[in-house]
Amino acid sequence: MRILVLAKRQYTGKDLLDDRYGRLYELPRGLAACGHDVAALIWSYRRRGASFRTGEGVRWWSEDMWPFPTSHSKRLREVVIGARPEVIWGSSDALHAVLATRLGRKLHIPVVLDHYDDYESFRLTSALGLIGPLRQACAKAAALSVVSQTLAETIKVRIPGVGPMAVVGNGVPEGFSVRAPKDEARRQLGLPVDAALIGTAGALDSSRGIDDLLHAFALLRQRRPNVRLVLAGPRDRNTAAFMARDAEVIDLGLLAHDRVPWLYSALDVGVVCNRDSAFGRACHPQKLVEMAACGLPMVAAAVGDAAIMLEQANLYAPGNALALTHRLERQLDAPSRAPSSIALRWSELAVGLEAILQKAIDNFQAGPVLV
Repeated sequence: MRILVLAKRQYTGKDLLDDRYGRLYELPRGLAACGHDVAALIWSYRRRGASFRTGEGVRWWSEDMWPFPTSHSKRLREVVIGARPEVIWGSSDALHAVLATRLGRKLHIPVVLDHYDDYESFRLTSALGLIGPLRQACAKAAALSVVSQTLAETIKVRIPGVGPMAVVGNGVPEGFSVRAPKDEARRQLGLPVDAALIGTAGALDSSRGIDDLLHAFALLRQRRPNVRLVLAGPRDRNTAAFMARDAEVIDLGLLAHDRVPWLYSALDVGVVCNRDSAFGRACHPQKLVEMAACGLPMVAAAVGDAAIMLEQANLYAPGNALALTHRLERQLDAPSRAPSSIALRWSELAVGLEAILQKAIDNFQAGPVLV
């Protein structure tokens, strides 16, 4: 297949090209590894300057949205002429969904729209009045790839008669697993060897429910003075203030992604916080599958697909810090691990996406070219 990828450059707090991280980087490179010709045009919502890179079989073009979005249109025409795509995979937000669908109609090729989140909950969607156009784009797409089962069900209710949908969750890179025995991992990160360590990595802010963990830790420490909390990742002001005033919190700062397995090797229990929000209900938690890949016992907020993936004993009601405290105590006393089978490799997920794209091409019905 000749595949054109349309996506944005910055997402989930990362830069797709600079950090080479996550879904929008891993799935295109996985498709290229399957032998497909993959060209990607990435729209930067921050000033990065136009660039071209190749890596692991994918040709990446990047253009800034500001101050001249017309440069993106010009580059898009050039990429289309050179790549001669048979199918478009569009991801990132409502704007990209609408753009991909319109381009597909103009080129008379199928479009598969990817939802790694609930795009209707994005401020950009409402600010630009794109809820209606987004739903229309989804209804016209040849197929949808959706990050979670919960989000797939939501979209089906919103858009009656929407086309084929396949769940393509989040995965882990090859080799993402335990790095060393617990004591060695702790020494590598400068963590205490003799303490009980609970913790997490990723966005540490209230919108992701981190307050549950901070409150639960305060309660847990009253019962178990030997417990320490280890955190790594970007944080909001409230979280930063809590960490600064509590000497029992260990701050690892912004931990490089290839160091995260060391953290999960060092902890006794990992925590996946979330809120009962549009994001929480839609997401397929990246850190959950990463912890599972490392065999780390965990406790997660019972929202979205996390409530499907884990046993009830390893879940807590979002917003209930006392329930989280009890679950943490249970895991410290009698650790139970999630099955490693829930942590699929990106390469495995790319094979699933490959099937969706091929089916979209096979089922595409000819019609009038709309310019």
